[in-house]
Amino acid sequence: MSYLQWISDQNLSTCIAEVLRKGLEGISKAEKDFSRNGIDPFSALFDASCQQVSLGEWPELERRRQAQKTLQNALGRFHQQMLSKVDGWKIPENNFIDLVAADRAIVAEVKNKHNTVKKSDLKSVYDELEQAVMHKTSAFKGYTAYYVTIIPDKVKRFDKVFTPSNNETETKKTENKLIREIDGYSFYALVTGQEHALLELYRVIPQVLADLIALPEFAKLNNANPQLLSAEENFSLFFENAFGQP
Repeated sequence: MSYLQWISDQNLSTCIAEVLRKGLEGISKAEKDFSRNGIDPFSALFDASCQQVSLGEWPELERRRQAQKTLQNALGRFHQQMLSKVDGWKIPENNFIDLVAADRAIVAEVKNKHNTVKKSDLKSVYDELEQAVMHKTSAFKGYTAYYVTIIPDKVKRFDKVFTPSNNETETKKTENKLIREIDGYSFYALVTGQEHALLELYRVIPQVLADLIALPEFAKLNNANPQLLSAEENFSLFFENAFGQP
């Protein structure tokens, strides 16, 4: 039985394995950088006090924090890769656009979290999308362009006209029905045709991780049991805090 209906097992495993691989690389890099760059003793004092840990415990927490940066970068590409594996969708070559579905005349710029782009820079995102769908020489002229925030700043679903503020003129960008913004839950539904595709993905990841960890490539993780995560109370709580009830 397949993990999910809207993506092949191979493509799903490939996308998740890449994040897992990057996560391990981040841990290794953090270890090397920590040893090479040395410790800021003042930072250690204040950070350990704020986190209420001893100076003996602090280095491990700092290494984890640094490794998390690499993982977050990998997650930023994860959703783009996942959605590009759905039939009819692809990552275009040599273009700032993240995703395109030619048959549906849709392009998208995908960001992992609402704070990935500064609010003052959203006007530049709008300008890029406008260039893609409005310029007469663009291959995507007449398409609908979506600015996708996988994890929005509030628990809400939306698919609306994108009109960020232009700080230079203190006005909002012109409304254009072809330039829209959408949350991740709604966009996964739009791409896959499955209303709860993002929730389905979240629920299946622990099983895929468990299957990947059984492979020689990830042997160093063979004591981990990701399937236990889905049995924890916080497994559903974390998702609901970000996206609300299904």
